[in-house]
Amino acid sequence: MKFGHQLKTSLYPEWVFYYLAYDKLKHELKTRLSANGGNWTEDDETAFAELLEKELDKVFSFQKVKSAEIMSRLQHSKQEVEAIIQSNDAQNEDYATLEEELSHIIADVHDLAKFTRLNYTGFLKIIKKHDKLTHWILRPIFMVRLNSKPFYKENYDALIVKLSSLYDQVRTRGKAHGGDSSAGGSQQAFVRNTTKYWVHPDNITELKLYILKHLPVLVFNPNKEFNPADSAISSVYYDNEDFELYMGRLEKSEGAEALRLRWYGGMDQQQIFVERKTHREDWTGEKSVKARFPIKEKYVNAFMRGEYTMDATIAKMRAEGKKSEKEIAEFEQLSSECQYGILTKNYAPVMRTFYNRTAFQLPGDARVRISLDTELTLIREDNMDGRTRSGDNWRRMDIGIDWPFSQLQDDDICRFPYAVLEVKLQTQHGQEPPAWVRELVNSHLVESVPKFSKFIHGVSTLIEHRVKLFPFWYHQMDIDIRKPASKNISISRPYPSGYSTPANTHSDDDHETRIATADDIEAYQGGAKTSQDYDWEDEEEEENPLEPSDDWIQRHPSSRARSSEQTPLLGGHKKSHKNKNSLMSPFKPGADTLRYIFRRGRERVAHPFGQDEPPAGPPTTYLITPPGRKIATLVRVEPKVFFANERTFLSWLQFTVMLGGLALALLNHGNKVARISAGLFTFVALSFMVYALATYHWRAYKIRNRELGPFDDRIGPTLLCFILLTAMVTNFFLQWAYAKNKEVPSDL
Repeated sequence: MKFGHQLKTSLYPEWVFYYLAYDKLKHELKTRLSANGGNWTEDDETAFAELLEKELDKVFSFQKVKSAEIMSRLQHSKQEVEAIIQSNDAQNEDYATLEEELSHIIADVHDLAKFTRLNYTGFLKIIKKHDKLTHWILRPIFMVRLNSKPFYKENYDALIVKLSSLYDQVRTRGKAHGGDSSAGGSQQAFVRNTTKYWVHPDNITELKLYILKHLPVLVFNPNKEFNPADSAISSVYYDNEDFELYMGRLEKSEGAEALRLRWYGGMDQQQIFVERKTHREDWTGEKSVKARFPIKEKYVNAFMRGEYTMDATIAKMRAEGKKSEKEIAEFEQLSSECQYGILTKNYAPVMRTFYNRTAFQLPGDARVRISLDTELTLIREDNMDGRTRSGDNWRRMDIGIDWPFSQLQDDDICRFPYAVLEVKLQTQHGQEPPAWVRELVNSHLVESVPKFSKFIHGVSTLIEHRVKLFPFWYHQMDIDIRKPASKNISISRPYPSGYSTPANTHSDDDHETRIATADDIEAYQGGAKTSQDYDWEDEEEEENPLEPSDDWIQRHPSSRARSSEQTPLLGGHKKSHKNKNSLMSPFKPGADTLRYIFRRGRERVAHPFGQDEPPAGPPTTYLITPPGRKIATLVRVEPKVFFANERTFLSWLQFTVMLGGLALALLNHGNKVARISAGLFTFVALSFMVYALATYHWRAYKIRNRELGPFDDRIGPTLLCFILLTAMVTNFFLQWAYAKNKEVPSDL
């Protein structure tokens, strides 16, 4: 869809005069080029630059004024909420009026965030069109002007935190939240369900605003002013050179562990948490657990080398008497096991994850907990390739929480293109989750990615040459996850009854044109390409925001041959692109493997049955992986699967033993014809005994390696019936001939 059309259908009508005049600028280009016979003069460039500067000033000024207005309205609403809560004669109508005003503010924040994205995208597109048509490179100069008026860098997190607190107070009518701080600890029978989703940058603000209308932002210290550093979470994952922990977590082996050191906030934090996650299969009857213990930063290196133990901390805990002996024993066991594993299995820092987390939860109630991780970044910490990163320290010290970490080399960092949403539900048996949660997870705002792991994605992306098994979500990195807007999920203004909603207030149904985010500027600033051909209309660019540029691919050459292994994809056809240079390339995959995924992955079967139109239903597409590399699939193996394979083998064996016994009886007590039949039945019994044994080992091998099925046997039963029928018919005719002639024919 053309951007000019999308801008008209997506803008907020009351702000229409403050949007970028995209069509006017495009018309200016067309008119001046046509008047000069396709030539672009210096006067034309000056006039166009002045017009562009006026548009930038208009957008920047409106965004600045509107943000200040929203903050003023929010501050006024806060004073009104406090006054109503303190009064003793507050009515429901008073709270309803405040809730309506806060809903208007929420809608304004949503529209302002959308206003920012649309205008930023419009500026990028009109500059790109200018450079392409006029051959005058305006982009570097304009990017300086854009940075001087950075309306696109507005962060609404602090505003959302304040808005969430006020909306929660109004929704609860000023009543404090009850509940046990253990968050459901009194329940004797409950099920904890955790699901993970990807969120496109276009949908992050809308998602936050939708959730805060149902759950407040979780703030540990409400008396402290919001600081962006408070939401930063950094973790350093450990593994050895064989990547045992990576493989265990990827294959979901029973007892698979993940070991990491985590801290909250900046690099000056003195308290570090050593965490160990242990995976348990459902058939064991146990739950996967995450245990951790704190340690001071100054002792971490000594602890990793085995020079420092937690004995002093344990003695202090016993002296204080604040924890039970059982808790102290568990603390001691966990610390000693973690230290023993680090020393015996040569664990070292491998990968760091960084993100800013926004958590939504009712205080003291963990029945519904939602966390959203944004600015997710994966960074190498290892020294395996000879380059010193962390060195002898437990983490590298050349970075902190200064996202986007522009000082790092490209092959050391992966800036994940999506936010990660995690929904944790703790409900009683038979109890359904809240309806709004079901609507959320089925909406256009999220894309389900079960069992997604930041550590696994980081290793498989940045250290892909040292591993041969990759996560199943790899193919989704080449697919645009945006979907048409859901009708039941929207941020709208509460219009009075009888009032007709203005047309086109929220036209989010079309998502074909990519809306750039503030993170696009780095990718956009690096090198322009011009063309000798131009037209006056927008290109219908189906740009994939995750497609790596040709420049990036040239910087990562690969001489690997094409593999015959194919992994099925579930995403439909790959879209064709007129413009291969995407404005947004935040995903920096590994050099070799993802080259195949992006390049070879485009060789897809559009019409697998050779027909003019594709078959009904979603088409099957395929992903070509490099030689020796495989995509891990979510295959669940329980002990009963092995037992089922054994029972199938024993059933076959029972039949062949019975058939062999029949053959032995005919051989010992029958005539000449019976001995011939015994030979036939013995051959059948022995053949299928060997066949059953080979099939049993074939199935056991595939089950152990968690390969995809099917494991059903269509050949064996059919062949058995055919051969057995042949033996019985042969025996019948031999007996008939013997009874007729009183002897066996001479040719037998």
